[in-house]
Amino acid sequence: MTQPIRRLLVANRGEIARRVFRTCRDLGIGTVAVHSDADADLLFVREADVAVRLPGNTPAETYLRADLVIEAAQRAGADAIHPGYGFLSENADFAREVLKAGLTWVGPAPESIEAMGSKVESKRLMAEAGVPTLDNLAPDAVTESDLPVLVKASSGGGGRGMRVVRRRESVAANVDAARDEAASAFGDGTVFIEPYVEQGRHVEVQIIGDAHGTVLVVGDRDCSVQRRHQKVVEEAPAPGIPDDVRTALHEAARLAGEAISYQGAGTVEFLYDEQKQRFYFLEMNTRLQVEHPVTECVTGLDLVELQVGVAERRALTELVPDGVPAPRGHAVEVRLYAEDPSQDWQPQAGGLGAFEVPSDLQFVTPTAYGVRLDSGFQTGDEVSTYYDAMLAKVIAWGPDRRAALRRLGGALGRARLHGIRTNRDLLVEILRHPDFVEERLSTAFLSDPDVLDRVNGSGIPSVPPSEQGCALFAAAVACTEEVARRRPVLQAVPAGWRNVTSAPQRTSFEADGTRVDVGWLGGRDGYVLADVYDEVGPARATSIEDLGDGLWRVVVELDGTARPFDVALDGDRVDIDWSGGHWAFTRVPRFVDPADQVAEGSLLAPMPGSVIALRAAAGESVTAGQPVVVLEAMKMQHTINAPHDGVVTEVPVSVGTQVAAGDVLAVVESTSSTRSTDSTTSEETS
Repeated sequence: MTQPIRRLLVANRGEIARRVFRTCRDLGIGTVAVHSDADADLLFVREADVAVRLPGNTPAETYLRADLVIEAAQRAGADAIHPGYGFLSENADFAREVLKAGLTWVGPAPESIEAMGSKVESKRLMAEAGVPTLDNLAPDAVTESDLPVLVKASSGGGGRGMRVVRRRESVAANVDAARDEAASAFGDGTVFIEPYVEQGRHVEVQIIGDAHGTVLVVGDRDCSVQRRHQKVVEEAPAPGIPDDVRTALHEAARLAGEAISYQGAGTVEFLYDEQKQRFYFLEMNTRLQVEHPVTECVTGLDLVELQVGVAERRALTELVPDGVPAPRGHAVEVRLYAEDPSQDWQPQAGGLGAFEVPSDLQFVTPTAYGVRLDSGFQTGDEVSTYYDAMLAKVIAWGPDRRAALRRLGGALGRARLHGIRTNRDLLVEILRHPDFVEERLSTAFLSDPDVLDRVNGSGIPSVPPSEQGCALFAAAVACTEEVARRRPVLQAVPAGWRNVTSAPQRTSFEADGTRVDVGWLGGRDGYVLADVYDEVGPARATSIEDLGDGLWRVVVELDGTARPFDVALDGDRVDIDWSGGHWAFTRVPRFVDPADQVAEGSLLAPMPGSVIALRAAAGESVTAGQPVVVLEAMKMQHTINAPHDGVVTEVPVSVGTQVAAGDVLAVVESTSSTRSTDSTTSEETS
């Protein structure tokens, strides 16, 4: 007997909440959002029929409080809960409490979640079901011949509690570190060790099961391009898999689902050794995956709609009467993160001055090949430090893989993303990288220096100096015009005008410590570029248009070629968009207020966050690279190291202090000429 859902609460936030709400609207189901204080103004809250506040900001205070979420559902009149992904989505106790409260759980049975929740236990179950697995190794039994090995947390995912170990003497320390991280992230410090396949591919199979014993395979995906064991690029179908291997993968995934009487949408993940054409079970995610849109694009199925149908006790033979369609075309998804790849993937937080990604549809698979955008943010939103750094998923669907890659790269290149650093440039480089285009894939892809080196660490786009010079000139013109608009007198006099020109005027910009001075002349003939780079010849601003709200369009002509530049001004921040990409700068003031200067040796917070540990106290001697302060931001820990040998003279923060980007965390007075080029490193593997 079916159990129709009338009003559904999504126990999640942002993009995935909006995604589930979209299908609910199609099905005529009412929607309920729960939100923290930090999320009160985001889109998913406004789009819900009913919204319930969860007081506080941190996940532990809000989205991880099962009791508050269930109470919110009851208060809002919801009769079902969808967990999304992350947070409580794979928490068997939460699923039990939902059912105990008389609500419909849009997910697998608690017993299935429990069976797959432990990677150790799930590997045993899969081996018994005939699914290939990798052997577990005891920490004290690892030999040189076993190296490299992978230490993994038994619970949770997202790369937390995971470390690659290449030296036998480092095994014990990495096991301890992984246990601590896993206990902090998942409340379970159990870890295990397995062989590490150096050039393996991460291939997964989407399944869905119902309450009537049917388990369907809904295609496969490749998710090999990862950073810190977290996926960055996903695509369907998985390219370059021989037909017999693909068939075996699908059969193994079906066996996995049947072994635990699986109901709902789930993903069976495998490590594929391309050289040997063998695969091994990694884990099963008993929820909807972040990358589900690529499967929806190539099959035309709505996986959330199937989740809801199964939760209503409907049979898959009714929901998919003609069976799973064969994949049509190819789909590629990238995860757009608020992070800086050139600074060790450092998460970013702050306001989105502009968030515009060209797309055909949002949260909906295009009826013809196109670009889909799934995002929880819009222009003007604030990216907080409390949650994951993902801003959006951008998905391109094309008739073949190369077409999808080109379409996706083009959409990302045209996006306007201002206010904080993102991984957009890196994503474009990946999509156009010869190895990726030619399907030379592995989980070690982003370890290749060639990939990262193509994204200049200074933040300067990889375009000819002439274009860089013209872009900077356009920015200088826009800055000068913006100031002129605000002056109370001489409005009729052109900005920068001089009766007798003796020397160029200069506008200075800075990005990541690199300063660039732009020399320009202003007179009867308008603005002329005097000097910026030696290679750049004379350029002239032929058109200047005030588009409002600090946005200017400046057309610069050089050697008979005109290039339009869009320059966005927000305080001292300058964003330049043009066909060559995006460039973010800070305008350097002519005079510096002494109050804004900090003492030499100051360790500054690289982002907003919370101080969770102090590794050195005032008066202690430290060496270059020694940890001094540990911050937590965006679900990750970041260690701030001493920049040189010296003595800690000041620690103005304490454990629990909330800091803003640029705040002084400590001051290390130098006792040596030795300097470290990087005082900030994130916690990572050995």
